[in-house]
Amino acid sequence: MRGNKSMFEEIKINPEMKRRYLEAGYWSDRTLLDCWEETVERYPDREYVVDDRGFRYTYRQLDEAASKVAAYLLEKGVKPRDVVSFQLPIWSEFALLTIACFKVGAVVHPIAMSYEEKELIRSMNVTESKAYFGPTFFYKTDYEKRILAVMDQIPSLKGVVLLDYARERESDLLTLNEILERYQPLKKEECVHELTGEDIAVILCTSGTTGGTKGVLLSHNNIHYSEDTFNKELKLTKEDIMFMPAPLNHATGFDHGIIAPMLIGAKLVLQQKYYCREAIDLMNKEKCTYSMGATPFIYDILRELENNGGELPYLKFYLCGGAPVPGYMVQKAWKFNILLCEVYGSTESAPHVFVRPEEALALDGTTSGRTMGAIEVKVVDDNGDEVPRGTPGEEVSRGPNVFVGYLKAREITDGVLDDDGWFHSGDLCVMDEAGNIHIIGRKKDMIVRGGENLNSNEINDNLEGCPGMGDHTIIGMPDDRLGERICAFAVLMPGYESLSLEDVKAYLKEKAVPKRFWPERLELIDRIPHTGSGKVKKYLLQEELKKRMKG
Repeated sequence: MRGNKSMFEEIKINPEMKRRYLEAGYWSDRTLLDCWEETVERYPDREYVVDDRGFRYTYRQLDEAASKVAAYLLEKGVKPRDVVSFQLPIWSEFALLTIACFKVGAVVHPIAMSYEEKELIRSMNVTESKAYFGPTFFYKTDYEKRILAVMDQIPSLKGVVLLDYARERESDLLTLNEILERYQPLKKEECVHELTGEDIAVILCTSGTTGGTKGVLLSHNNIHYSEDTFNKELKLTKEDIMFMPAPLNHATGFDHGIIAPMLIGAKLVLQQKYYCREAIDLMNKEKCTYSMGATPFIYDILRELENNGGELPYLKFYLCGGAPVPGYMVQKAWKFNILLCEVYGSTESAPHVFVRPEEALALDGTTSGRTMGAIEVKVVDDNGDEVPRGTPGEEVSRGPNVFVGYLKAREITDGVLDDDGWFHSGDLCVMDEAGNIHIIGRKKDMIVRGGENLNSNEINDNLEGCPGMGDHTIIGMPDDRLGERICAFAVLMPGYESLSLEDVKAYLKEKAVPKRFWPERLELIDRIPHTGSGKVKKYLLQEELKKRMKG
């Protein structure tokens, strides 16, 4: 068997669940390349991806361009199951390189734009990456200089390709434009069709809200099932047009942006750097019918529409992940005829619970929704036993969508993916009688104050609307007597530079919020650090708080 099989020998799949999924047709021998080829054949002249840089590709056009890159990869000796890394902004070429990898049977390994030299070396050595694609320069960062500094420290690397739109190159490295000019497209029969649905399609890195990242292994079966089922539940068709503001190296951008539309011949619209008014104009220009991303995106859009006018007449719904969606935002979105639907999942189990658009107004932000298809969810206690409905516990999920392990980290895999196939999320939730779950926080996010468990998300929600307070979050503050106290980090709005802890307490008192939920320390900060998927990097705030407390 050709290619890098040994690197993925430690994948973890429950044999009984595998048998069930294959018998039921949830899993099969088909790969995402097979899906792509079928869509190209059915809808060659439909647009697949456009971006705000003026790039537009029909399915046929992108297939031809990807076939040229695939020819280059084959020439460089990339074999089935080898890994190809790329570090790209939200550009249409991200889709092009993904399809090129599928054509040669390579595993897609998208790298965060924030990765610097040490992270590039570590990530590409652990994946034994055979090729790297990246820009020369993007948003104040010299990526060409960065890859030149590390490429000799990655022994597996056989090729480095630059996307050279920003400026003149500093090196003689090959460019994507040169590949597209010089290479003949790989013919369909020359593409690699020996893989099955069980093979790894992509390695996605976790967001790292607790520090550090892990390589999540997702098979063709995992992604095909989750996105095909999600499309059907949302009643999407080839006529739908998605606006994707999230980074494409995350599960939201990759699974729901790159893969989901291509399964049905739909269109994807990209904006390379998010600017709110420009995003509204782009969605209207391209007649986008739906979008998906973290809460801050839709929060900004709604505020912009309220303050400066405008509308989104084509947008039917916005799928919101990364954090709970409060009811007031659901109602605010509906003023502009947008159904705001919470989606819950993770890189390891994406997505498995969501609010259906037709139920969004009735549920009004009270839940993250219920499961779809063959995906199972249960709520368990610390012993792994299921708890009664209405009782808080840890959310665990199992299904054809659930990842098959972390790359070269079996011990960590075993810590969250049990032998029966259940993925333990680390999130606390409550399930109602209808099977809807409501996420109430991370197990690690609970603040234990004097022996009482306090939900930091609930405390944070109480701060919404406090005059002068912009973005905000709650963390636990170490305390010798009580174990932890409540600390609020907040970004000030213009004109409120004198905001104090007493002001915050007065606001909460007026709202009749019980005293035990009041912050006991207020720390002002220029920016709350978020991951690309919208989650707060609380570990960075905890480090910052330690420094300030010492000072």
